[in-house]
Amino acid sequence: QVQLVESGGGLVQAGGSLRLSCAASGRTSSSYAMGWFRQAPGKVREFVSTISWSGVSTYYADSVKGRFTISRDNAKNTVYLQMNNLKAEDTAVYYCAAVYSDYLETRGLKYDYWGQGTQVTVSS
Repeated sequence: QVQLVESGGGLVQAGGSLRLSCAASGRTSSSYAMGWFRQAPGKVREFVSTISWSGVSTYYADSVKGRFTISRDNAKNTVYLQMNNLKAEDTAVYYCAAVYSDYLETRGLKYDYWGQGTQVTVSS
C-alpha cells in the first residue's frame, strides 16, 4: 500500500504560480511512476503530467506543456508539480497518483493509488 498526500494548492491570480507537492508513504521501496491529474467542476478527470521512477522521463498534456514542470525527489518520496503562468482554465482539484511501473503512464485507470486532491483556483 502507498499513501499519497497532496499539498500546495490555493487561490492565485491568473499569470501566477503555485507548486504542488505529493508525499508518498508506505510501500515506497518499489519502482513506481507518478502522475498528476485534475478534475474541474462538471468535467471528467484529465491527465496533466507523468514522471518515470528515475525522473529522467516526463510527459505533459498539451494544455500545460511549457507552463508546468513535474519533478521528483525519491530520497524524500515526494513528487512536485511547478505550475507557472496559471490560467483560469487550470482551476480544478489536482490529484497525484502512483503506479508500480518503470514507464510513463497517462491513463488514470492504470494507476494503483490516489491522493485526496488539493484545490487550485485561478482568478481571472
